[in-house]
Amino acid sequence: MRRVTLPCLGVGAALTAVLALTACGGSPDTPAATEATTTIAPPATTTTSVPTPTTTTADPTPVTTVPTTTAAATTTLTDVQFQRNESYFFSSPDGSFTCGILRLPGRTEAGCEGVTTPVPPRPDDCMVSWGNGIRVENTGRGAFMCSGGQVYTSGAGTEPVLAPGTPLAELGYTCETTVSSVTCTNDETGHGFTVAPDSNETF
Repeated sequence: MRRVTLPCLGVGAALTAVLALTACGGSPDTPAATEATTTIAPPATTTTSVPTPTTTTADPTPVTTVPTTTAAATTTLTDVQFQRNESYFFSSPDGSFTCGILRLPGRTEAGCEGVTTPVPPRPDDCMVSWGNGIRVENTGRGAFMCSGGQVYTSGAGTEPVLAPGTPLAELGYTCETTVSSVTCTNDETGHGFTVAPDSNETF
């Protein structure tokens, strides 16, 4: 029988072949090594919320308008509370007399009407009421008056009271009162009268 001789690989060569096979994928039964994947995460983004400025509109403060106060002129009681047209009327504090300072056509006068005593005798030329009033005019002394009706009234009802110590000075005359009397004087001549329920005087 004839012997066939096969070439013989060295042990070193065979070992090298095995290692090469392993490095190239190894045996078909060994799964291929999975390539490691490195994922680099993007740097974290920090978001800072900037608060939106808040604009607060305050309600407008209400503006209080202070009314303008005009101080009344300092006067005695010689003003409109006694005035009717161009004359002035008042009553005595006790209500016994109604008085006035009158502007009449061509003259002025001041006088009072009411009951007083004593009363001088009626003059011969007085044909109407006598002794119910007393007055002072532009000229001459104060005197009792002869009249046919009430003279010192505004016709508006009860006249305002002229308080004691508060003179009424108008049209060139000044009238003053006490609790029970009235005195009126012509400022230029100094003539006048004082009248009360139980007394009277002309000057």
